[in-house]
Amino acid sequence: MLELAILGLLKERPMHGYDLRKRLRSGFGLLASLSFGSLYPALARLERGGAVREIEPRAHNSAASQPAEVIPLSGSLSGERAAFRARLAARAATTARTTARSAAGSTRGRKVYELTELGDKMFASLLTDDADRQGDDKSFALRWSFARHLTSGGRLRLLERQRRRIEDRIASAERGLQVPHGALDRYERQIAEHTIDSLNQDLSWIESLNAIEQASSVAVSTETDVS
Repeated sequence: MLELAILGLLKERPMHGYDLRKRLRSGFGLLASLSFGSLYPALARLERGGAVREIEPRAHNSAASQPAEVIPLSGSLSGERAAFRARLAARAATTARTTARSAAGSTRGRKVYELTELGDKMFASLLTDDADRQGDDKSFALRWSFARHLTSGGRLRLLERQRRRIEDRIASAERGLQVPHGALDRYERQIAEHTIDSLNQDLSWIESLNAIEQASSVAVSTETDVS
């Protein structure tokens, strides 16, 4: 799941490991507790496998690194005052650039990763893995967050797999309630009933997503036929 998330984010743009962790923790609640101890080994594995590669950080603006312009003496009092003010402004600008470079120093030292062609194919394979038998709510949520990279048919298949999972869980939970009277106390039964209610809400949500996707697919097909 972590590899899929990393590849999906790098498909958007190259990123530092620090930025990746920030996005994974804040943008994906599923990975809110992700540590650098988990992220960097995953990046190293992907890099060794050729799915990602390190690139050079973007060079600083060349104008920002140019030395301050030397203001020549003018020979007149008004000219000297103007030159003095210009030198003060140039000195202030140089100080500001030095401060900015110092603040960015740690960022410039970080590795920047980008997706390779192989990584793009790997991402597509992970995203459309119909053989995923370990799927759960977190796995579905992560895949659905990248659903824009799927075809309409791929999105419908993903929704159908999740629908079947939820229906299986509902059936299992309902069987758990069909026990001899007294096997569950009232509190255990309340928890079981709440679980079933929550699963039914999840199922309704999946069915609504499915309806939206089907309607969108029909609309696209109609527009294609008309054109």
